[in-house]
Amino acid sequence: MEIVTQWPGISAEQIEQQVTIPLEIVMNGMPHVTHLRSFSLFGLSDVKLIFDDEEENFRDRERTLERLTQVTLPPNVSPQMQTDWSPAGQVYFFTLHSTNPAYDVMELKSLEDWVVEKNFKAVPNIVDVASFGGPTREYQVRVDPDKLISYGLSIAQVELQLTNNNANGGGSFVEAGLQQINIEEVGLVRNIHDIENTVLMAKNGAPLRVKDIAVVAQGPKIRLGQFARAIRHEDGKLIDNDDVVSGIALLRKGADADTALQGIHAKVEELNSTILPKGVKVVPLIDRSDLVHYTTHTVLHNLTEGIILVSIILFFFLGNVRGALIVAITIPFALLFASICLDISHIPANLLSLGALDFGMVVDGAVVMVENIVRHLSRQEHDDKTPKQKIFEAAHEIQRPVFYAIAIIITAYLPIFTLQRVEGRLFKPMAWTVAFALLGAIIFSMLIAPALASLFFPKGTREWHNPVMVWLTKEYRVALRLAIRLRYLTVGVGVASLCAAIYLTVGGVIGSEFLPHLDEGALWVRGTLAPSTGPTEGIRLMNQARLILCSFPEVTQCSSQTGRPDDGTDTTSFFNTEYFVDLKPKEQWRPGFHQNKEEIIAAMNRELDKLPGVVWGFSQPIADNMEEAVSGVKGQLATKVYGDDLKVLEDKAEQIVSIMRQVKGIEDLGVFRVLGQPNDNFEVDRLQAARYQINVADIQDAIQTAAGGNALTQVLQGEARYDLVMRYLPQFRNTKEAIENIRLLAPTGERVSLAQLCKVEERDGASEIYREGNQRYVAIKYSVRGRDLGGAVEEALKNVTAKVELPRGYHIDWEGEYESEKRAEARLLIIVPITVLLIFIILYSMFRSFKWATLILLNVMLARIGGLLALLITHTNFSVSSGVGFLALFGVSVQTGVIMLEYINQLRVRGYTIGDSAVEGAVLRLRPIMMTMLVATLGLLPAAMSHGIGSDSQRPFAIVIVGGLISDLVMSIFLLPTLYVWMAGEHDVLPEADLSEDV
Repeated sequence: MEIVTQWPGISAEQIEQQVTIPLEIVMNGMPHVTHLRSFSLFGLSDVKLIFDDEEENFRDRERTLERLTQVTLPPNVSPQMQTDWSPAGQVYFFTLHSTNPAYDVMELKSLEDWVVEKNFKAVPNIVDVASFGGPTREYQVRVDPDKLISYGLSIAQVELQLTNNNANGGGSFVEAGLQQINIEEVGLVRNIHDIENTVLMAKNGAPLRVKDIAVVAQGPKIRLGQFARAIRHEDGKLIDNDDVVSGIALLRKGADADTALQGIHAKVEELNSTILPKGVKVVPLIDRSDLVHYTTHTVLHNLTEGIILVSIILFFFLGNVRGALIVAITIPFALLFASICLDISHIPANLLSLGALDFGMVVDGAVVMVENIVRHLSRQEHDDKTPKQKIFEAAHEIQRPVFYAIAIIITAYLPIFTLQRVEGRLFKPMAWTVAFALLGAIIFSMLIAPALASLFFPKGTREWHNPVMVWLTKEYRVALRLAIRLRYLTVGVGVASLCAAIYLTVGGVIGSEFLPHLDEGALWVRGTLAPSTGPTEGIRLMNQARLILCSFPEVTQCSSQTGRPDDGTDTTSFFNTEYFVDLKPKEQWRPGFHQNKEEIIAAMNRELDKLPGVVWGFSQPIADNMEEAVSGVKGQLATKVYGDDLKVLEDKAEQIVSIMRQVKGIEDLGVFRVLGQPNDNFEVDRLQAARYQINVADIQDAIQTAAGGNALTQVLQGEARYDLVMRYLPQFRNTKEAIENIRLLAPTGERVSLAQLCKVEERDGASEIYREGNQRYVAIKYSVRGRDLGGAVEEALKNVTAKVELPRGYHIDWEGEYESEKRAEARLLIIVPITVLLIFIILYSMFRSFKWATLILLNVMLARIGGLLALLITHTNFSVSSGVGFLALFGVSVQTGVIMLEYINQLRVRGYTIGDSAVEGAVLRLRPIMMTMLVATLGLLPAAMSHGIGSDSQRPFAIVIVGGLISDLVMSIFLLPTLYVWMAGEHDVLPEADLSEDV
């Protein structure tokens, strides 16, 4: 929730004292608020309330509006709550382009404000349009102060006359015959001529008009920012426009982006073809649907390859087309079931949900069921039984372990449901999708698969004589007996793998980060200048940097912005420059960059560093918004020093920067300076003012209106409305000396300059004041490149803690992705053990034995090494995404152990010895276990190897599962039977005997 308050011309300290702090006080204690942040800068206050996910959004907005009614602010200062959109809601960036000479940039800005914006807002779920760039038209009355004084007029008198002479009035109606005729006075000014002829006073019978003391003209509003765009063609030709009108369509929080984007595309077509003047077009700059298209293409490509690999494995091991077809039908059934459940539950699915859905995992239950049915139907004994009876026996034999196994996989996803904030919004839909899909898989495996088998195999079937499987089975039996005989060596290897896994987990060998960054195919570059930078210098540097970025052949276009929009929705000024850099596909980059985005960033950084006095930072368009929303700072990561004295805060921040600069991997390091803004303070000398009988309000009016300009009323033109502003002529207000010479008319008729009424001195003040939790802070922004995020920040934190001493009442917070990573870790450290306990209880309820439940969990713990080695070999950092992969791996591994252990126990019931039961049970389960493991592995192998746009978030998840299942397969088929022989005894709890079933 964002509250923006504009008070033009007021310094950051006064904004903080008179606007921001009163707003913070009334917002304190708001239910479900996790962060209360504010920014105060010249003419603008911005208060942000970050809520948790427990309350509905409209309730939060309702409470915020209630609190706003309780705040007391200076006269004519009104806080506005911003529209309901999230940091990820900027779905469509556009610019206006004109080939019509009648429409210059100011005309385009008018079209943007009064035509384009209202049409975009008419699209369902588009709540607002944020406009940036182009001069805003206003009607200006530029007063000559010498003439004003010579006619004996004050500023207030001119203001009053301009305001009073711009109004319509109603005179009721008169009757004329059968008609009623309304009487209306039309006094609104419509053009410059009307304003010029407004009468101010009469003297000696002659009227004094506005044109007698002022120049009236249309002109640009005082600009707070500027937007530009450069397009690079294939031939290297650059089309650059340094003053462009742009806008961003903002999506309602929680709304469906796809439908909104479809509506936007239709509206843009309508605007360009029928509504906008000829030659004026809406041109897309960033279209979220492009990113969705690329990521969807990558995910669907990976899924298609996964499905093909799964189908090949199914056919190879089953050797039966009809059996493979039954298993394959599980996939569309589970997807349809999950889609229906998600729709009923109003849970939005995202690309991560689809990409992380391992079809191998989905078909595991059906694989075991159909394999057992095919095996039973192929047996020659009990030929007196019908195929339906054999199918029933096979399904009955396997349904218990299948049900429990899939239930355990769903339980393994439980920690994901407890994730909070960013990680929760990303992964909860994925967990629901997987849970619903697996629920559909249970229904299919236990009910539909046997029914389909009775239809597909009315006369039974025969197993394919698979020579590879025969050879594998034969060699496996020999190897397993050897492993059981050398049990100390076998278990020793398992224990060694556990020790290695523990070392890889806690030894810092594998790096850590919060979440892998989705490659958006573009860059967002930020350049920070000195806080006192003015418009001319900010625009000059912005133009220079934009051309440098566009000089790279890998760049297709670059837009740039400096300052902020007129509505104050971006809390910055001309010291901040930002650039959207659109990149070609990596395949078209020069070979020297090796399709590595970090290398092209380093090259750009080297070129930009040639511009003196600028601190540069690199991110991506969506990521930049999300990072700012998480930390409250314009940068990937932030360290905040909290306290009261801005000078002390800046000194400590400089000390921290000097320490962090020595840490490997820390890049884009810089302090968000808050001091150094020079202010010319006109402090009223009340004794002098009293001497000349001039009120403080008159002096304030002279500075505010004459020097700064004040909107008095509006000029209406159709649906458009433009401010009518009064200011002095430029030569009377462009320097401090000129302002000092502004004269006021005293009641005695004496003409008194501001220099006589005020003490004028230049002082350094704050350019921007950051606050959070009712306390000031100074932020240090930085990025991590070429190293894992967790390791770099941990080292920096350790060094800073050891070397920086803070005064009492001051403290340091490390925020951004690092804070999110630690929060997610702390959450999982509590929830994962509880989940393991729940799985243990499920296992105990299945086997009625602590021994067997412990055996399966022990086997799973010893098999974690594969996932960790996969992360190490692929140089992938441990993140929330890979952590979710370990949870899924845990569930699949338990499933394998449950199926094997259940069958070994069934053989013991039928009279086999412990050793023979372990060997024969493992051998008979080798095929379904290999099938389940291989389909689960190969189903995600394309995702694990993919590097296309959209693959980044799912790749760590897939790498963990692929690597983990490969090692788990080896561990399960050797280690579990070996441990079973070692732990089993005569008094074990076994399932009830079913003499009707044979091996």
